[in-house]
Amino acid sequence: MPRAIRFHTLGGPEVLTVEELPVRSPGPGEVRIRVDAVGLNRAEVNFRRGTYVEAPRLPAGLGTEAAGEILELGPEVDGWAPGDAVSVVPSFSQNDYPVYAEEAVVPARSLVRRPEGMDAVTGAGVWMPYVTVYGMVAEVARVRPGDRVVVTAAANSIGVAALQVLRSLGATPVATTPTDAHGDALRAAGAAEVVVTGPYDSAPDSLGDALGKADLVLDAVGGPQVAQLVRATVPGGTVLVHGGLSGLPTPLPGGAYAPVWLRRYLVSEITRDPAALRRAEAFVRAGLTTGALVPLIDRIFAFDEVREAHEYIDSPDRAPGKPVLRVR
Repeated sequence: MPRAIRFHTLGGPEVLTVEELPVRSPGPGEVRIRVDAVGLNRAEVNFRRGTYVEAPRLPAGLGTEAAGEILELGPEVDGWAPGDAVSVVPSFSQNDYPVYAEEAVVPARSLVRRPEGMDAVTGAGVWMPYVTVYGMVAEVARVRPGDRVVVTAAANSIGVAALQVLRSLGATPVATTPTDAHGDALRAAGAAEVVVTGPYDSAPDSLGDALGKADLVLDAVGGPQVAQLVRATVPGGTVLVHGGLSGLPTPLPGGAYAPVWLRRYLVSEITRDPAALRRAEAFVRAGLTTGALVPLIDRIFAFDEVREAHEYIDSPDRAPGKPVLRVR
């Protein structure tokens, strides 16, 4: 019987268990896949803790990003066949279609074909970061050559993807990071400048001055520092908050700030819109083909090391790139 990772109570990594669970047949618009690798994200850490944007239905599974092979098609699924090598992009609730498992049922609309020659580990970690960034810089805020763009928490997988994308578009990326340990890696990924902020929950008051004036901010941190990011943005610029690494409430800045656009952003805005996902897929494939986009896999964990993997995801010392859970 296939194994799956679940949790029965909220808490730390210790609540994660590996269990044998039957896998149902796919329904209309669904496919059953063999899961070979799973992309790991902080969203799963927050889901496990009960601090995510939706509450888990216990006992709950985890994960929305994976790579593997189609095993079975449900009714009303066209364009796919058993044996197809695929990646799963986040476009659904972890409550409904968890992919931390050896086999999983997922919506066919969440599938993209793996590029020829791409292994499952890379395929599990490539789409969510680049699709997230594509949505921010092409669908929500149109980045222009020469724009100064601040990328906060740039050492995570989305941050690294953003630096590569921005460099390819001719923008000037400014990376922030809590320590100076990853400065060289961030510059190699495309950062024109690297600003050290200290811990996510205690950015210095001087942060706005250190960043200069930005046309766009891609913020993964949230919390009180958003007020400083708004202050560091030019009139008419945009601050997109796409994460909450600080763990603190994000107040709406008031007072005498420049008139900027402040917006919350979720990748599901792209992945749940078939036309937008088609554009994102074309953008990412083109970047992979030309070499402008180079997926950076950080660490690979075995399936039974999921607790250690979650500890690592939550560590401030994690290296740039995407951690992946190898299932097979």
